[in-house]
Amino acid sequence: MSQADQAAKLNWTLLFLCWLLVSVSMTISIFFSSVLEYEPCVLCWYQRICLFPLVLILGVGLFPFDKSVVKFALPLAIVGGLTAFYHSLLYAGIIPESIQPCSKGVSCTEKYFELFGFVSIPMLSFFAFSTIIVLLLVIKRRTSK
Repeated sequence: MSQADQAAKLNWTLLFLCWLLVSVSMTISIFFSSVLEYEPCVLCWYQRICLFPLVLILGVGLFPFDKSVVKFALPLAIVGGLTAFYHSLLYAGIIPESIQPCSKGVSCTEKYFELFGFVSIPMLSFFAFSTIIVLLLVIKRRTSK
């Protein structure tokens, strides 16, 4: 296998990992709200707005591999990541509740689930978006050569 073929295969694998992470994140999000009946707050909905289209966008970019998928996926991932970061700060109490956008309905600081006693749903979302951003930036750097 030539070096160009190996590079193309690695780029495809990185994009597939992005798609897989987005798909698992979407499935967990739907599981929390539909099966466990955790009511999503406003910030959770904003993160979903950024997450759900990524399943289609990244999936379309896989077959055949299209390096331009990064320019469509990266802005959504960044906005979702920033929203998740803000939500994590709000959840942790670093940002006061008086400026939270969840004034009606479910509170943005509602404690439904904590993994290992400290990893919250907003933090899981932030980790997922951060990983997607890093992988997309690696793909962008590798394909811009």
